[in-house]
Amino acid sequence: MCAFSTRRENSPTYFHDYEEIAMSFIKEFREFAMRGNVVDMAVGVIIGGAFGKIVSSLVSDVFMPVLGILTGGVDFKDLKLTLAEAAGDIPAVTLNYGVFIQNVFDFIIIAFAIFMMIKALNKLKKPAEKVKEPTAEEKLLTEIRDLLKK
Repeated sequence: MCAFSTRRENSPTYFHDYEEIAMSFIKEFREFAMRGNVVDMAVGVIIGGAFGKIVSSLVSDVFMPVLGILTGGVDFKDLKLTLAEAAGDIPAVTLNYGVFIQNVFDFIIIAFAIFMMIKALNKLKKPAEKVKEPTAEEKLLTEIRDLLKK
């Protein structure tokens, strides 16, 4: 009797059956995970995450300081509306709308970049060839061919 089995050796379900089921499950999962679409999607998610970090850095480290200078030295990270002042150990309750504005800029830049990439990919795809209407001459030749077949 197997040490991991709670059933007797003559039982139809034995440890090696569980092992076979587990191996089958692993094989199915491997086939699923290695399909082209799943791997492509995983690569896209990883690249998208890295791209998001780059855009966030671009907005917070390049655009927002310039925008701050243009608005009289305002640091957008510090813009907030205080709802309740700090009391003892309890911190103040604030709405950080400056951070929200920064995140809106992030979103706009990412959305624009994705739009431009999709537009470029659509141009790279071969346009579907339009089916041309047969000319009058081709129609006449087709009719003659059909008559000769009879």
